[in-house]
Amino acid sequence: MFHKEGGPSILLGTVFTVAVLLLADKFIDIAWLRMLVQFAALVILIIILQFFRNPKRIAVRNSDHILAPVDGKVVVIEEVYEGEYFKDNRLQVSIFMSPINVHVTRYAMDGIIKFSKYHPGKFLVAWHPKASEENERTTVVIENETFGAILYRQIAGALARRIVNYAKEGMQVIQGTDAGFIKFGSRVDLFLPLGTPINVELNQKAIGGKTIIATKA
Repeated sequence: MFHKEGGPSILLGTVFTVAVLLLADKFIDIAWLRMLVQFAALVILIIILQFFRNPKRIAVRNSDHILAPVDGKVVVIEEVYEGEYFKDNRLQVSIFMSPINVHVTRYAMDGIIKFSKYHPGKFLVAWHPKASEENERTTVVIENETFGAILYRQIAGALARRIVNYAKEGMQVIQGTDAGFIKFGSRVDLFLPLGTPINVELNQKAIGGKTIIATKA
């Protein structure tokens, strides 16, 4: 199963691969070179397909849990100042996605979208300290009665060139459902209320819509 955002890329990759296979067969007489070119084209198509894969996951909805919004590795757990929306200190949990991870973004909890904004910006590597403030990114705030307001930020990286965000202010969203997509590797930051019990550790692998990031205090 593939994500709808991958449609154009998958179509283009398929057409390119078929063209390379046919042209190589017709114009390259050296057998080993022809096979090498055809193999390279197939590898590129496989990479595109695996990148846009969208495994079917049914999240176990729980109002006392905040679920991982994306697949990846937990790279930050710390108290920081969040200056765009809350303008106070929050607990930040960041998940880094490599190009081989599933890149679907999922809603971390049920709630109402209170804020959603896109910021154009740079394309620093996703682990750069300034990436959260200077890179292309989207900021989304969800609010419910259990946790109050939490913020998540999709951040483009050095390879990412398009962030897709489905959240719009006023929407009622469901935990674990599709919230967007980031193409070709990046990071998502979660900003939680101080005192929220964190359920993950640094360098832990997170699975979007499955791993419990935090629980109700």
